Amino acid sequence: MEIKKGGNVSRMLEGIPIPDMFRAEQAFDKSHIEPSEIPSIVRKELSRPEIADTIQPGMSIAITAGSRGVANVDTITRAIVDFCKERGAEPFIVPAMGSHGGATAEGQAQLLEGYGITAETMGCPVRSSMETVLLGYSEFGKPVYQDKNAHEADGIIVSCRIKPHNAFRGTYESGICKMMVVGLGKQKGAESVHSDGLGNMARNLPANARVVLENSNILFAIPTIENAYDETALIEAVPKDRIMKREPELLQFAFKNMPSILVGEADVLIVDSMGKNYSGTGVDPNISGTWSTEFGKGGLKVKRTCFLDLTDCSHGNANGMGLADFITKRMFDKLDPEMIYPNCFTSTVIRSGMMPPVVATDKEAIQACILTANQIDKKRPRIVRIKNTLHVGRIMLSEVYYEDVVAGKYPGLTALDEPAPLVFDEDENLL
Repeated sequence: MEIKKGGNVSRMLEGIPIPDMFRAEQAFDKSHIEPSEIPSIVRKELSRPEIADTIQPGMSIAITAGSRGVANVDTITRAIVDFCKERGAEPFIVPAMGSHGGATAEGQAQLLEGYGITAETMGCPVRSSMETVLLGYSEFGKPVYQDKNAHEADGIIVSCRIKPHNAFRGTYESGICKMMVVGLGKQKGAESVHSDGLGNMARNLPANARVVLENSNILFAIPTIENAYDETALIEAVPKDRIMKREPELLQFAFKNMPSILVGEADVLIVDSMGKNYSGTGVDPNISGTWSTEFGKGGLKVKRTCFLDLTDCSHGNANGMGLADFITKRMFDKLDPEMIYPNCFTSTVIRSGMMPPVVATDKEAIQACILTANQIDKKRPRIVRIKNTLHVGRIMLSEVYYEDVVAGKYPGLTALDEPAPLVFDEDENLL
């Protein structure tokens, strides 16, 4: 498929006005842990007797590492490795990411390498494999799998992040249970828990997690929670027998720390880049409002959305692009179906992998959104621009919002400059 500037699409979009925009700062709770303090906090949590006593000399211990861009994940993982070594154990790292990385051992190892997690940087082996063992069946008849390397270890430490899920709501969402069931379950485990659809994830996830806890050597979990600025806000070790009780409590804390787009509604949302390091769907619908299923809700109320680029560390996996109304040629050129479709098919959320209309430039993507958004003021459209859904401390807003922001209509939102034209390069891509 050839996407070029100057054809029928370009002629149709030519002349669609793009309003002036201004930069704004969004204020959220900034409480966080300084990166330099993370190793000592991890050590403090792991030194609690009910945690430390599970690690004995000579034990082989698998430590999970996922596919998300968790803040300070390399520092956290290395601190866990070092503590295990000091206790006389023999740790190794297992990629725990379901079907990501193209559902291949090589692809998953590459994702970890992109986050600075390698045998050299961590001081222990990274054992990447898609081979699993069957642990048993849940109360709903779903088979439960576990990474073979992790299963054969003397113990497993579940290192993860807890946050709201991007496709459903439940007592357990993205966190410890998901890492045990989907992450450690590899492609087979992810396929099993998703096979009844996202409408049943809220029941299948904890049911499968109980099978994992009963039939494998989980020692404890050490989840992290981030603030609205993608900074580590909490690290807590959770004993195995408290995981099912503690995770829902931590999820509520994560909800309270989620950022948002404070204007609440817009006609057009511009997302500079999507990627696996930001969300499982590339763009977190808890922020963008671009949901792939009817089982989640929240985020910006918006009519049209364009994604302009895909992060390099996604390795071509643009699963979630189907949530955009338009994407650009430069993003299209990075797509790899061999990475997208295994992830999409495993989740059974086919919409996420669907191809939206592709236009030649960033400018045309914005113009296409304005042109096709119904029942809006085309001369003064409400436009929000964000870098990505993980970093929304600073955003851009179209001039129609300016007077209300200056007048204090949106608590926590401050204008940083006055409206001015967006700046494009010679290829009509945003600077």
